[in-house]
Amino acid sequence: MDPRIEDFVRGLHLDAYLVGGAVRDELLGRESNDADFVVPGVDYEGLHAALEPYGKVEELEVAGRRVGARLHPRDAKLRHLAPAGIEFAPPRAERSTGPGRHDFEIVADPELSIEDDMGRRDFTVNAMARRLETGELVDPFGGAQDLKSGVLRTVRPRSFAEDPLRLVRGLRLVSQLGLEPDAETLQQMRDEASSVALISGERVGGGLHADGMGELSKLLLGREPARALRLARDTGVLTALLPEFEQAIGFEQDSERQHLTLDEHIFEVVQAAADAGAPLAVRLAALFHDLGKPQANGKHAERGAKLAGAAMRRLRYPTRLRTYVTRLVQAHAFPLDGVDELFARRFLREHGDELAFDLVSHKEADLRGKKISEEELAAAARLRALLEQERSQPHRLADLAVDGSDLIGLGFAEGPVLGRTLDSLLDAVVDEPALNTRDQLLARARTQLT
Repeated sequence: MDPRIEDFVRGLHLDAYLVGGAVRDELLGRESNDADFVVPGVDYEGLHAALEPYGKVEELEVAGRRVGARLHPRDAKLRHLAPAGIEFAPPRAERSTGPGRHDFEIVADPELSIEDDMGRRDFTVNAMARRLETGELVDPFGGAQDLKSGVLRTVRPRSFAEDPLRLVRGLRLVSQLGLEPDAETLQQMRDEASSVALISGERVGGGLHADGMGELSKLLLGREPARALRLARDTGVLTALLPEFEQAIGFEQDSERQHLTLDEHIFEVVQAAADAGAPLAVRLAALFHDLGKPQANGKHAERGAKLAGAAMRRLRYPTRLRTYVTRLVQAHAFPLDGVDELFARRFLREHGDELAFDLVSHKEADLRGKKISEEELAAAARLRALLEQERSQPHRLADLAVDGSDLIGLGFAEGPVLGRTLDSLLDAVVDEPALNTRDQLLARARTQLT
């Protein structure tokens, strides 16, 4: 938390408490972008009155209920520090409304204590608060010690039953922070695993975020995603969340190169992508890339792409990201035979710059999940180097020394023939970059006039 945000909030004289992930990250010495505060003793109207002189105030809602306010500061520097706004809320508690597992409601009440608010939270490491006025740490459930010991522990036995998304969030904390669930939490995960299927896709995948940064994405972007995925498999959460994995678990690949079961191979590839710092799209592709193998019929990449597209659509991933990951999976099984300058230019021509480099990143991760020779890894590294070298050579239609209007000037009509001619000119230039002059290309185009 940037001290300038704290200074601003302290100046509101609300006796606010910094809560949640920001406090946890502080104790870990990590930067946090969270700006969430609980303010005991102040109701909604009091919050609005205190905040309105400083910027735009929005209602903060959870499941259609007003629970607080979000301030977008008028001060440009503060807006830059907290682009999503600064959230303020009275303390909240969960109250039973009946005997069933979902018979409860979250009630905001300014008369509740900060300890009451901590009691409704998911894990002990997230159930801590720091009082801005005094710096006092409020830690009623021992979250600081659990954090120090690397333990993931729920605040209450019904935590997952009350909100199944907490199962995925817990796995995300395993990946991000290396936490390990205690025995009781592990059993709770097993008991409630099937309820993950009830979560709306937006909350898991990324439909609420333009960048696709839902809980699953955050898990994959953590430092130990394979650890979290194995825990998800062993508790039943993985197949409840992604039924596409059911046939992959324990699937023997019966290959000298593929010495691991399919699920273990996938986990290793995801981890290798994480170790290399690969972007989210590559990590998602690693998660889905071989799921088509159990029913492949020789076309596992094609089937895997369909499974990836269906899963990401169900989890409401943004269309652009879903389409891109599907393309990665579809094209991931390319060979590394005969890698040279021409291979690199044709690869760029076929896939475009961004996808070409991401395919190599995926290939390197995929190879590290197999029993392969160093020569194969060297071939992938050579392809990356050649892509860097050859990307300045013409490999896109925009790189051609002529365009559609030039061909129309020769007598071509607008339509498919014009497009095919431009494509053939580009293919020729990719094979022989020296052909990319106006005179030579127009001469070649004239031979294709009918």
